[in-house]
Amino acid sequence: MVTLTGLKLKNPTILAAGIMGTTGASLVRMANEGGAGAVVTKSIGPEPKEGHHNPSMVQLECGFLNAMGLPNPSYDAFLQELEFAKKGTSVPVIASIFGGDADDFLKVADGLSPAKPDAFELNVSCPHAEGYGAMIGSDPYVVEEITRAVCDSVDVPVWVKLTPNVTDIVTIGEAAERGGADAVVAINTVRAMAIDIATGYPILGNRFGGLSGTAIKPIAVKCVYDLYAALDIPIIGVGGVSTWQDGVEMMMAGASAVQVGSAVFDGTGVFGSIADGIDNYLDENGHAGIEDIIGLTHEVI
Repeated sequence: MVTLTGLKLKNPTILAAGIMGTTGASLVRMANEGGAGAVVTKSIGPEPKEGHHNPSMVQLECGFLNAMGLPNPSYDAFLQELEFAKKGTSVPVIASIFGGDADDFLKVADGLSPAKPDAFELNVSCPHAEGYGAMIGSDPYVVEEITRAVCDSVDVPVWVKLTPNVTDIVTIGEAAERGGADAVVAINTVRAMAIDIATGYPILGNRFGGLSGTAIKPIAVKCVYDLYAALDIPIIGVGGVSTWQDGVEMMMAGASAVQVGSAVFDGTGVFGSIADGIDNYLDENGHAGIEDIIGLTHEVI
């Protein structure tokens, strides 16, 4: 059992936003069949959004490149899905929300609150949605304003998902902490691009998108490491986590839990596999729990 921002998780693995979180049924499946300790919904916004035209996702040799563009049915249409997820599983269900400003975030948070999500995750980090995500999440003043607005309006924990596409992620993390965030999530995808050499055209319909998977894990580890040294709130590590070794590495850098996204492509059992591997590692090395290894690298150097 892991306690994170007051929430009880059966293990430290969490389904990342945007992966199998479009419906209540898929969220329940990730928790009940996949074994995730908590699940995060698809990012939900104030108005229906179609997203970018296809191709919107491609598998590369080093991970996945996507430019979905935050497609969603809006909070009104998603409310029933969130209620279904809450009723169908006993694990925490976190609502990922986005908007163009503080008013948008408040509108969505208030609109989804009747479904009683266990926490909100503020998406200020999507790298490929015009007017949303990283476009506002790169400004510490805006991040602080949005975070404070939501924290003042809801009575559940608020997590802020940070973008790595900035010069200094710590500055953004500190802004979220000043705004009252209960935790930060690091990181979202890294801005990237792929080109079809037969035609010279970009492969993605949006031309560029966000890279996820194994290739970005070292970037995520460094971001978590830097944030842990500067913040007093928990950090949830995400980016390239696919094995228990990845989970342990993230925790040694400073993560209190890990989110898993792209690795679900290989099977929903990845959550249980990672959790069991971490437990075995702790037992074999004489640790009482994950608290013994969170931030360990900061102590040994």
